[in-house]
Amino acid sequence: MHLLIPAAGMGRRMGSNRNKLLLTLLGKPLLAWTLQAAEATSQITWIGIMGQPEDFEDFKGIIADLQLSKPVELIRGGDTRQESVYNGLQALPNDAERVLIHDGARCLATPQLFDRCGEALLHDSGLIAAIAVKDTIKVVDEAGTIQDTPDRSNLWAAQTPQGFDVKLLKSCHEKGKQLGWQVTDDAALFEKCELPVKIVEGEETNLKVTTPVDLAIAESILRQRIS
Repeated sequence: MHLLIPAAGMGRRMGSNRNKLLLTLLGKPLLAWTLQAAEATSQITWIGIMGQPEDFEDFKGIIADLQLSKPVELIRGGDTRQESVYNGLQALPNDAERVLIHDGARCLATPQLFDRCGEALLHDSGLIAAIAVKDTIKVVDEAGTIQDTPDRSNLWAAQTPQGFDVKLLKSCHEKGKQLGWQVTDDAALFEKCELPVKIVEGEETNLKVTTPVDLAIAESILRQRIS
């Protein structure tokens, strides 16, 4: 199983002028925690990281410090997550049939979650890790007025990893480029191409570290894990 990690963004909402995946959590960069989990899986055999060239030396240092046994390739990312994943797909080895895509900022994903998604991908062509929504959700218009309250029993919060058949995902990305689709995750491209995407039970602790508050929560979760 191949893994692609989009890691080309900046940490503006984190109040940082550098790649937020280089910020540290309990003494290790966020990216290191993600790579450490991927290394511990039984399913993943190859890792690609899409980033900006100015970060590659830092990435190489992280990889060297972790002494990973699995091959890691650094791939030039794009201006958007969608462009970065597109570049990552082009860089996959020729024999790649299934790919997991995981946001590097979700640095608390466990090896068990990666393996669960990898095993499910052997039987499905598209899937995402997700958790059932617990809060009541409101649909609000531009004026701030509630328009609807959807049934939360049908609502799931999307996470990563997301997994796909490589040929199908490449085709969806090509179609998206041709038609100018702008999406926030790869599952949305699959949906636009009318391809099925299944849900795999995610993890409550698999949060995306975006703000300083997220970083503090992530630290608390990790301290509990290693205590």
